[in-house]
Amino acid sequence: MSHWRRLVGEPLVHFLVAGAAIFAVLSWQGSPDDPASRSIHLTREDQARLAVNFAQVMGRPPTDSELAALTGQWLREEVLYREALRLGLDQGDAVVRKRLAQKMDVIAASAADAETPSNEALDQWLNNHADRFAQDMALTFDQLYFTSRGRAVVAKTLLGGGADWIKVGDPVSLPARFDSASRAAVSAEMGAEFARALEDLTPGGGWQGPVESALGWHLVRLRAKEPGVLPPLAAIRGRVEDDWRAETGRERQDAAYRTLREAYRVRIDR
Repeated sequence: MSHWRRLVGEPLVHFLVAGAAIFAVLSWQGSPDDPASRSIHLTREDQARLAVNFAQVMGRPPTDSELAALTGQWLREEVLYREALRLGLDQGDAVVRKRLAQKMDVIAASAADAETPSNEALDQWLNNHADRFAQDMALTFDQLYFTSRGRAVVAKTLLGGGADWIKVGDPVSLPARFDSASRAAVSAEMGAEFARALEDLTPGGGWQGPVESALGWHLVRLRAKEPGVLPPLAAIRGRVEDDWRAETGRERQDAAYRTLREAYRVRIDR
């Protein structure tokens, strides 16, 4: 246990726990050990990382014997890894290639995981992406179903002439009227494309369409459309931060790739 306590007391261990992602990104600019080298250096920082990983999984620090076992396992993997590279076993393996590319993306994005955005940054993010966080709009409308677009066009003409709408349309197991239905509810019943199309219709008018759904074609009479309300940041801060973190990570992945890509000369035979 004494070895573990000494490792935990190291300031660098605290850095590893709180900012391992940032360290990984910055390490791109360093000069890692040559995998082809037969010299292996397991630093105290490496041992601290092994101990921290063990504690995160087991909920307690490793004993000295467990840390020794972890070190032995790491050494075994490192030797086999270097010998595999020496033999070229990583070449031509699509799984290994994809996995390494994914790890590079993870490294680029992980700095966002270690960063805590300010309330001002999140408030700006919320306002810039209001459509993602606004409470769902409420839609009230009547709909008529048709098996073909042509039948819907003919029916629209009849309805314009005063035909009883209840008697128009092909049979289908869908509600003819939706009252204050959320966009999510309409999507579940009629399909996402149909729900999105309703957002472009004007309430209070006559029959509009035809509008396509997953089932066929529809004429729609939109009676009311109540826009969603954007909650305050304090009420949904967790959601906003998760969204900021995910998209910021993707942006940093793209930026890292562009930086790396500039260092390569690429020729593609046509």
